[in-house]
Amino acid sequence: MGIEEQKEEREVLDSIFPDEITDISDNAYRITITLDVPDDGQDEEPEAPTMWLNVTYPEAYPDVGPHLDISSPPNATRHPQFDVGEDKARLLDALQPTIEDNLGMAMVFTLVATLKEAAEVLISDRVRQAEEARDIVVRQKEEEENRRFHGTVVNKERFLEWRAKFRAEMEEKERLGREEDEAEEKKKRGKVEEKRLTGKQLWEKGLVGKVDEDELDGEDAVAALEKLKVSAEGRF
Repeated sequence: MGIEEQKEEREVLDSIFPDEITDISDNAYRITITLDVPDDGQDEEPEAPTMWLNVTYPEAYPDVGPHLDISSPPNATRHPQFDVGEDKARLLDALQPTIEDNLGMAMVFTLVATLKEAAEVLISDRVRQAEEARDIVVRQKEEEENRRFHGTVVNKERFLEWRAKFRAEMEEKERLGREEDEAEEKKKRGKVEEKRLTGKQLWEKGLVGKVDEDELDGEDAVAALEKLKVSAEGRF
């Protein structure tokens, strides 16, 4: 009974996939599956990937599952998000639930549809992930440009850090300014003290006549007058 069912299924498949199915032996054949994939956003749309589903009927098929293998046609263009060799195990695992659900019935057509969908979903997920990765890179570049033109976004923590640093810098600047002012003031006072003698010093140096009386004040003026008085009395 199994052989008869196998022949009937093979005839049906030949009518469904007239250009895609190729016999390998009396109980084996392969079906070429062309995948429909989404645009990956690149300038050049890649060629649609293809793969072979290799089917071999065991004697007890369909009461047991067929022997399956997946391969890539010779010289097939490789899709950037799909590699038959790397993805084969994953895709064969995706067929196991379909095999188990269809035991006792012709299942190859259903397996072809399941395999095609699984591969297309795999590629679509990878294309989406690649687009998201590109979007992240674009956003990072845009944020970097925005920071360059508009500065860093200020939040509470950054503001408090900036304010503390600013205050410390201002306090240090004020301290240095005060020290410079004090040093300059001391320097000026030293020059004035060196340049200007008191009235008493002028009298003792015999320079009283060379200065105005307005320059004598306070104790200096009294001392100068006393000295002048003593000097005058000594003359008479």
